[in-house]
This record gives sequence, C-alpha cells and structure tokens, in this order.
Amino acid sequence: MTHRPVTGHHSNDIVFGVFMPQGWKMELSSIDGASAKWNKAVEIAQLAERLGFDSIWVYDHFHNVPRPSHEAVFECWTAMAAISQLTSTIRLGQMVGCNSYRNPGLLAKITSTLDVISGGRLEWGIGAGWYENEYRAYGYEFPKPKDRIGMLRESVEIVRSMWTQAETTYKGKYYELSRANCDPKPLQDPHPPILIGGGGEQLTLRVVAQHGDCSNFGGNPEEWARKRDTLKRHCSEVSRDVDTIRMTWSPELFVRRSESEIDRTRSLWGEPLDAWRAGNLVGTPEQVCEKIEAYRSLGCSGFIPWCADYPDTESMELFATEVIPNFR
Repeated sequence: MTHRPVTGHHSNDIVFGVFMPQGWKMELSSIDGASAKWNKAVEIAQLAERLGFDSIWVYDHFHNVPRPSHEAVFECWTAMAAISQLTSTIRLGQMVGCNSYRNPGLLAKITSTLDVISGGRLEWGIGAGWYENEYRAYGYEFPKPKDRIGMLRESVEIVRSMWTQAETTYKGKYYELSRANCDPKPLQDPHPPILIGGGGEQLTLRVVAQHGDCSNFGGNPEEWARKRDTLKRHCSEVSRDVDTIRMTWSPELFVRRSESEIDRTRSLWGEPLDAWRAGNLVGTPEQVCEKIEAYRSLGCSGFIPWCADYPDTESMELFATEVIPNFR
C-alpha cells in the first residue's frame, strides 16, 4: 500500500491516520512501569503500520487530561524521533505541536531533522496552544489568544523559510532571526505538509487560509460545516483555492460489533453517550462508516482518530479491517 502525505486534495483521495498511545489521555495508566508503557506505545505504532494506516500521530502535551495525574506522558518530538526508527513507511504527525513550547528556529531544525531521519515521512502539525495549566507549570508565558495566533503565523512563516531558503533573516512582531541556517533541509519537495490545527473562526482559520496545506478542526457535522464555510471565506479573501487545503478531523474512536458493548462505554470527558457519539466515531463498523461518509460529503478527506479503548486495540483493528476498506 502506498502511504500518502495528507497534502493535496482529490475528491476520491481520503487518508486515514491514527494516534499512538502516549499517555496524555491516561490511556497507559493500567500498565505498570515507564518502560512497559513505552513498549506498549511502540507495539501499537508498529501495529498501525502493519494495518495499513497512512499516518501515526502524537499530541504535544506534558500533563495528563482531564487533570494532571502524575501519569507518564511521552514527549512529542522525542517519541516521534524514536518511532521514526522503529517504522519504515507510515507517516509521522503531531496533532498539533504547541507553538509556544519551542522557538521557531529550533522547531525548523527539529522538523527538518525528523524528515531526514524518517526518510521523508513528516506531517508537520502546529497550533497556537491552549493548555494554560502546562504553560504555567513549565514557566511559559500564556499570552492572549490574539498574540498566540500572531505568534503561530510568524512561526509558520519562519519554519517554511528555513526549510526552503539558504538562510533566514526575519523581523516580526514576536520573533526575530538573523541569518538562521537550517541544514540538512527536509527531504520532501517542496517541503513537508503543514497542518494547522484549531477552529478559531476569526484568526486561526485565516492563518490556515494563508499558510496551511491542511486544516484540522472538530465538532459535530453542523459545527464542522460552519468552520469549513468560514475557511472557504478566508480563502476567497486571500485569493487561495480552498481545494488546495486538505480538511481533516480528529475524533475519538470506539468501535464494537454490538450495540450493547457500546452502551456500556463512556467518554474520558464524562459526556453523555449521545453527545459523545454525535461528535465522534462511536458505534458499530456500519455506523462509523455512515458517520465518515457524512463528514466526507461535507468536504473532509482526512480522518485521524484517537482510540478511546487504548491500550486495547479492538477499535483500531476493527477500524482498519472493517471501515477503511470501504473508502479505499
């Protein structure tokens, strides 16, 4: 099977990624010992490759949700670097990197290195950041949303320049670089896909329209469609063809063969089952296929779920064997 980047947009071209367990949503808490937790994360990442997923994804967080719980959370870029050497074809994404956590010059260096050491498999995910608890805990300033999004825009401009130019000198409102070198350059031509996460309708989606190869935002079908329309409007304002942006969605995934098994589950966030189902991929394989078709008809062509039953792999395996083949 060919493993396709999430860039480009063709009506029949639909891509499927999946998160690996990393600990952010407490999904490794049932396993004793940090090494055993990591081994399970690796095992599931390698299973995703064998099952034919296009890409594997990690979050960029340090503390657990819904609340910090002193449970292992493996750091995004360290984990990606390791997984790049333990897999060979599956693409490697971040959903999404928190822009504030790393200087953009350093981020260009990290991302280009990962693209080279993985053989050109990076999907670069970036967002403005939101988890105030982590910012405070790690000593990062937590600027107003307008400033965080302004910083995101400048960071994307800097990273793309450093990927593609011999040297980058940049003087923005938030960042300043003088003759920054980034060698080696990424392997992908013209550069790795840039996925910008977030559904803020006034500011974030405008940055997507200006700079993104891919978008990622959530919501039930009605909410998702509203954000799609907002992105289209921003694209027309900046003279961008919206069809050059792949729109993706990252729901939680819980698949079982029988309705009774689904009725017995609950969301990490304590949502009522009906609400959880409305905005996620929760149901039998047939129901999940119907939901994907609904989002596809709205223009979504990338599905990147997190499996709510990790470290169990039943949802992941049913999705790969009984859902994805219907869309290939």
